[in-house]
Amino acid sequence: MSSAPVGILGGTFDPIHFGHLRLAEEAAEALRLSEVRFIPAARTGHRAQPLTSAEHRLRMTELAVAGNALFRADARELAREGTSYTFDTLTELRAELGRQRPLVLIVGADAFLDLATWHRWQELFTLAHIVVAHRPGFPPEQWAARMPPPLAREFETRRVLQPLNVYIAPAGGVVPLPITALDISGTRIREALARGGSARYLIPEAVLDYIRDNRLYAG
Repeated sequence: MSSAPVGILGGTFDPIHFGHLRLAEEAAEALRLSEVRFIPAARTGHRAQPLTSAEHRLRMTELAVAGNALFRADARELAREGTSYTFDTLTELRAELGRQRPLVLIVGADAFLDLATWHRWQELFTLAHIVVAHRPGFPPEQWAARMPPPLAREFETRRVLQPLNVYIAPAGGVVPLPITALDISGTRIREALARGGSARYLIPEAVLDYIRDNRLYAG
């Protein structure tokens, strides 16, 4: 098995869109990931609950990642009962992939700023590196000032300046990563579809066809 890091990108994916896919692509390139696992959440503890069934969201994720050899849909959180906790998911992946394989949790800057509200958040650093994706005009020096003190201390201690340094250890680093700014959100897509608007060029065509065929998000 390759020792290259495995990327993990979670979310409700309600629906999955090009913002998610481009984020994963740029992270995979910058960190030379062996794969990126897209993990739809069943129920989350820190964001609005998904409107669409687990079955539909998993299928949309599978359609979106098809054709990219680095991408893979992972249904493990949908198979568990109750709230989907990142700690549980990383614990499972660590047990499956071994203690030495680098794991990389990919999150946006806004999500990282809320990390101290996550379940067993400090233990996440023992399980994976955390890549914090941010738009080019919003560097770490700006958003670090908004961190609560416990998170700021972790960030200062764990910040990794060179992305490929995630190869050195299996977990523990925080890697700021500038990415292409794509202002796309699931909320806006759902609102557009509910009023009969177009979501073309915001989500993959196969996903859009699936939404139409299953009458998802219709007003």
